[in-house]
Amino acid sequence: MTLSEDGASLGEQLLEAARRNNTELLLTIKSELGNDQVKLSELINSTKEPINQNLALHFAAQLGNWEVIDILLDIEGVEIDPLNREGDSPLHLAVKYANQEPEHGTFIVDGFLDAGSDPRIKDVHNLKPVNYVNKDNEKLRELLESAEYAISMEIADDEQVEKLAEGQNDDDDDVGSASDSE
Repeated sequence: MTLSEDGASLGEQLLEAARRNNTELLLTIKSELGNDQVKLSELINSTKEPINQNLALHFAAQLGNWEVIDILLDIEGVEIDPLNREGDSPLHLAVKYANQEPEHGTFIVDGFLDAGSDPRIKDVHNLKPVNYVNKDNEKLRELLESAEYAISMEIADDEQVEKLAEGQNDDDDDVGSASDSE
């Protein structure tokens, strides 16, 4: 494991970069790993603080550190919905942050949703991110509900396509059988 001059591992540096929104440190870590997407994603996906099992994305989301989030989400292979000890995904924590900073938090939540974060994930309290939205933040509530609806429509469309494909396969078999018998 690579250590910095002060003895911190790359993982410790990564978590510190996420906590402090330190993009310079994050870019240094990327450079130390040769911008290798696999090594970077492995480091990001496996580095947890021991108490709450938070990863870099958790810290950045909880603190509203968009610049670090943006860099992390651009790294191929980074798990976008890791869960900490409480079952919170970074999206859960971004919503909680949005309760303190509505405009900036909503922007961050939107960024997570655009990157593919799943708003249907429930934490250990059986609550989805939308369940943590303050009553007066209708914009955020609508954003999360729209994302859930879009996912449900995609699933329904996928199921319909599968049924159609199965139906076409059945028809193809029938056509093949009919032509074989002629």
